[in-house]
Amino acid sequence: MKVLVLNSGSSSIKFQLFRNDDWTVLASGSVTRIGEPEALMRCRWADAEGTQQSLEDCAAIPDHQQGLQRIAEALAQTGALADTAELLAVGHRVVHGGEAFHAPTLVDDDIIEVIRQVIPLAPLHNPANLDGILVARKLFPTIPQVAVFDTAFHQTMPRTAYRYAIPDFLYREHGVRRYGFHGTSHHYVGRRAAQLLGKPFEHCNLITLHLGNGASATAIREGSSVDTSMGMTPLEGLVMGTRSGDIDPAVPFYLSKHLGLDNDTLEGLLNRQSGLLGLCGDNDLREIQRRAEAGDEAAELALGVTAHRLKKYIGAYLAELGRTDALVFTGGIGENSAELRARACAGLETLGIRIDAAANTAASQQERAVSHAESPIQVLVIPTNEELQIAREAVEAVS
Repeated sequence: MKVLVLNSGSSSIKFQLFRNDDWTVLASGSVTRIGEPEALMRCRWADAEGTQQSLEDCAAIPDHQQGLQRIAEALAQTGALADTAELLAVGHRVVHGGEAFHAPTLVDDDIIEVIRQVIPLAPLHNPANLDGILVARKLFPTIPQVAVFDTAFHQTMPRTAYRYAIPDFLYREHGVRRYGFHGTSHHYVGRRAAQLLGKPFEHCNLITLHLGNGASATAIREGSSVDTSMGMTPLEGLVMGTRSGDIDPAVPFYLSKHLGLDNDTLEGLLNRQSGLLGLCGDNDLREIQRRAEAGDEAAELALGVTAHRLKKYIGAYLAELGRTDALVFTGGIGENSAELRARACAGLETLGIRIDAAANTAASQQERAVSHAESPIQVLVIPTNEELQIAREAVEAVS
């Protein structure tokens, strides 16, 4: 049997098709620019001999229904999914599940209504995620649909970690609390770290760092998330590509009062014009590192602020967890930037974290340890695979 994973955005649908007995990726790709005159369809798959093949075409795709129809046609055309009856489940990424969802969930009409009710907590993401579910139910009416929530892994946080120190009615009546995101990624790399350590996940204490254009840190105690850096929205926490992360909550009031900025402008400023981009005019860490090496002060500042924030969260989570088995880097930046890993861990030797310089800078795309042999806490680099985690959780929900 096979599992189709869909990640539906406002103008795109990404997909991967897995064989669920060995989790081989049979096909993957995307439809982008939905609603534009020429949408782009890309599909990659392996033929019967195992040779990688690709398909790409441009055509008008006015909506998500036709986008998913085009994906189904491509999967049939390539032979990756000749008959939809081969599907065991369709797994959907949903960004926000609020407090309603603690685990992957089989979709029915009631579940769709609950996801719709959570839209105010993620107005930029949940509507598109829901569109993907609705379209898939029409296209594959007999196949179980499973919603997998970015927030679900963090629903094990204690109240002391997820509550804000604001009037209680804001939590009770309006759901204002920490939810956390990137849960699928943190869950995946946490389990992989446990396997590399040779311990059951339920016996592991870990700090996982998902570092990409969006970035978050999570403290995992005995296999469960007990704290995470993102909050009610993905804006809180670490320095990101274009998001500020933690700032004084009074800053927006100050900017509103003295610059006359309205709420929409302030939201755009903090979400799309801040972070690395705001500090040095660039959100591509590779370019920032190149500029810093050439002596660019703004680029050096951006790296320094980012590493400083990372180190603060690592230290806080070491204190929160007590015994810690491993620090795990993942995400495009976490997996590829030896420079940022070194800066984030510099000076933490007395806390049990010691990097091996040669291992850290060695070129590799594989799972690996980059800690010194004498480091009490392992430092691991583990490429994330959120699609595989969604596929696995979809099968678990169906089973």
